[in-house]
Amino acid sequence: MLYRNPKNPLITPKMIEPSAEGLQVVGAFNPAAVQFNDEIILIIRVAETTIKKKDIVSVPYFKFTEGKSKIEVLDIPERSPDLTLKDTRGIFYKGKDYLSSLSHLRLARSKDGINFKVDEKPFILPADRTESFGVEDARISKINDEYYINYTIVSGDGYATFLSKTKDFKNIERLGIIFSPLNKDVCIFEEKVKGKYIALHRPDNHGFGLPSIWYAESPDLIHWGNHKCLLRPNGSKWETQKIGAGAPPVKTEYGWLVIYHAKGENNVYSLNLILLDLKYPDKIIALSKEPFMFPETKYEKEGFFGNVVFTNGHVVLPDGTINIYYGTSDEYTCMAQTSINELLNLLN
Repeated sequence: MLYRNPKNPLITPKMIEPSAEGLQVVGAFNPAAVQFNDEIILIIRVAETTIKKKDIVSVPYFKFTEGKSKIEVLDIPERSPDLTLKDTRGIFYKGKDYLSSLSHLRLARSKDGINFKVDEKPFILPADRTESFGVEDARISKINDEYYINYTIVSGDGYATFLSKTKDFKNIERLGIIFSPLNKDVCIFEEKVKGKYIALHRPDNHGFGLPSIWYAESPDLIHWGNHKCLLRPNGSKWETQKIGAGAPPVKTEYGWLVIYHAKGENNVYSLNLILLDLKYPDKIIALSKEPFMFPETKYEKEGFFGNVVFTNGHVVLPDGTINIYYGTSDEYTCMAQTSINELLNLLN
């Protein structure tokens, strides 16, 4: 039913040029995906860290000047009294937080959907201090002749969802934050329903309950309202911690097909399915009882953060085949193939 491409991983950190001197790429994962002209384009999350130096703690950071950023390296003596090592993810130095790695978004292109060439330069970099800890995990929605790209921006104020758009994957128009902190895993439907734009999103409601998939509507893609909790973690071993939507839902004759990820026991990520009503997409009409995909291969079980399969990009081919592009272990980009009919058959 699910065919993992034998060339997986399709994109690895070794295939990518660092964006600045003194950096190394440690992750190339969680791609958005779209068919554009005669190519399949991925927007991959590229995570970079510093090259280790003796007796020095180095961290990357973004320097902002007039709406543009440049990634630089801060070197700190290991014995500095102003340095606090928080954990493997970051440090605290002279009253400021720094992360051990930062992410930006970069394009990868392929004629066959399997063999990708990654651009040498970043596609989307942080532009101001609301993005000072990087940009992550894009989704692409084609609406009319424009491609709307939403992605997670991270800073000391938390994570939020930003929206940009393009017509050519060369020029980007930044539209602004559409879901404020703490919110991520936003996917925007590729057509209106009853005159409204529709999105799924994932606020962090750890105060009560667990992070869940929510529904929202908008007149203009910027202002969102009519928020409703659509689906909560089901309490199985696959969904003990949180769930979140992936790529834009696929419209079928039976309903909107949504692939979502779940985090469960032992921090394992898996992929599952729900089907939403065509006319009332805030109504679930079917869901699968078990994940259709979970970590099984070495590249899914081992890596920077093992036991992860995470998708935020797919391409549906004319014959109904779906290429699911997914990140594994917070390190690699992979692809698995199935059909829309096969996925629909898993729903109850």
